[in-house]
Amino acid sequence: MNDRRPIAPADFTPTIGAYSHGLVVHVGGSELIFVTGQIAMGSDGAVVCPGDASGQAEFIFENIRRILEEAGSGMDDVVKVQIFLTNIDDFSKVSPVRNRYLERSKPVSTMLEVSRLVKPDCCIEVEVVAVHKVN
Repeated sequence: MNDRRPIAPADFTPTIGAYSHGLVVHVGGSELIFVTGQIAMGSDGAVVCPGDASGQAEFIFENIRRILEEAGSGMDDVVKVQIFLTNIDDFSKVSPVRNRYLERSKPVSTMLEVSRLVKPDCCIEVEVVAVHKVN
């Protein structure tokens, strides 16, 4: 399919398997940008801020910002966010971070509790979809 391209920022967390950190899909006069679920894993593969939902949220939203910028987009273009927490009580720690990064875009948002994530000590995973108008 020629109308899509993967997004892979330099010095970023390596992918493990057949997926991309992000994918840009050209649709008419816009680009849909899909950002895969991001966890707090550094480029060395180590978990960042183990067990700290707020610290991990900050790291993750900053990585999402980098992925979107690599695609020529930004946080203001986010239309959907899904947040997975291993402890729903961390809502009060994660919500202020989400609100700061998505203050202007005000996307639809889902937050739910899951039993665990792919890496032990990760307590949050976030994925987003953005729409960027092409000039």
